[in-house]
Amino acid sequence: MSSPSPHIAILGGGPCGLYAARVLSRAGHAVTVLDKGDRPGGLATSHERNGNWYDLGCHMLHEFDKEIYEDIMAIMGDDSIPVQLDAKIRWAGSFYRYPLQPKDMLKGIPFFTLCYYVLGLFAAQFRNKLVPWVPKNAEEALIMLYGNPLYEFFFKDFTHRYWGIHPRELSATFITTKMPRLSAVDMFKKWLAKVGIKDKTIRAVDSALHEETLHYSRTGAEAMPRAIVKAIKAAGGTVIQGAEVTRVILDETTQRVKAVQYRQDGVDHELACDQCISTIPIPHLVQRADPAPSAEVLEAAREIRYKPIAIYGLLVNKPKCIDALYIYYRDRAFHRVGEPKNAGLVVNPPDHTVLIVETTCEIGDEKWQGTDDVKDRIFTDLQLEGICTRDDVVEVNLLHGETGYPIFALGFEPHLDKLKAWVNSVPNLQTAGRQGAFTYPNMHSAMRMGARAAETAMGRLKS
Repeated sequence: MSSPSPHIAILGGGPCGLYAARVLSRAGHAVTVLDKGDRPGGLATSHERNGNWYDLGCHMLHEFDKEIYEDIMAIMGDDSIPVQLDAKIRWAGSFYRYPLQPKDMLKGIPFFTLCYYVLGLFAAQFRNKLVPWVPKNAEEALIMLYGNPLYEFFFKDFTHRYWGIHPRELSATFITTKMPRLSAVDMFKKWLAKVGIKDKTIRAVDSALHEETLHYSRTGAEAMPRAIVKAIKAAGGTVIQGAEVTRVILDETTQRVKAVQYRQDGVDHELACDQCISTIPIPHLVQRADPAPSAEVLEAAREIRYKPIAIYGLLVNKPKCIDALYIYYRDRAFHRVGEPKNAGLVVNPPDHTVLIVETTCEIGDEKWQGTDDVKDRIFTDLQLEGICTRDDVVEVNLLHGETGYPIFALGFEPHLDKLKAWVNSVPNLQTAGRQGAFTYPNMHSAMRMGARAAETAMGRLKS
């Protein structure tokens, strides 16, 4: 009698976990995805409310990873809609393309103000060349990158408001992992390099191209994860929604994951596995291990935090509200407003539109609860920006993400290293994705992480 096929458990059904399952099921492996949400996709999905779809943020697929892009296009077929990137940022009283472009800075910023920024940038680069230094926190890293004037005006208050943490309390690693580079500043740095003042210090994240094709759907972000799940199931894989992981059970002799316990509809289930890929928040993975890791590792897990998000999905009695896919704001009750109808979302009634109003928050605070005071501030700011009036708003649909963004608080690195070391000590366990790896991949990068995790799992099964 032949032995049963090895089984791979995937914890979490976001882009990373789903694509890992896609790769494994396509290769003929038995795979089960456990996802606690009621819809697949994690943060990169949509939720239906009264006949309309509301995204949990602005999520569209880039074309940068050709292999993944072509695979997803084949899976989605006619459900995919190509759309040109059209992102803006509200800055200095005007709208600029995002990422910020050199021509926009030259045209839109008063000459003497622009000179002040450039001189500050020049001074920072000159200082870095004369006396190289290592930034101790995000504040110093931003000043090193952009100079003090741009830091004070563009980054300081916005970063503090967005994260609820002053930049000096954030790690410099935050800048190299999350903060996008300003294309316009890169141009000035190239000019400085020509006269011998090269920037060989800290670098921010490469920004998206300002001209780029994205891919969306008539039902929003939910279409892509739904299509991937369909492909997984067609290849023999299993995806279980509403399945919250409660225990990761290790064999006390081999220290390998032998099973995962999950709760669905109030009932506990156990899934035996030979390999386990986790994309759930890494501290949650560690805290659910049985037997438990050392007290030192558990203490490190308590030091790793995420920033929750509260998304206000508005049905608005206007055919169109903004002239972009999404716009960033630096001094409002929200930090980004998206209008997915501009990317092809079907809205009912057709003469209405949907706005995705994004805020960061803390679990249980006013934004999380959606209090009348918070809604009033949002409606007031939307009206001040000329987007819509409060009388235009037909519905308010509040969506949540408990672990929206990893928080790179000052000194987080050794804690994260301890968690990763523990994961690496378990021979058949991996952690990947935004929450699992505690990083900031975009959608195609998260799927690439899933593909690599799948390849590692298949390699381990062969060894």
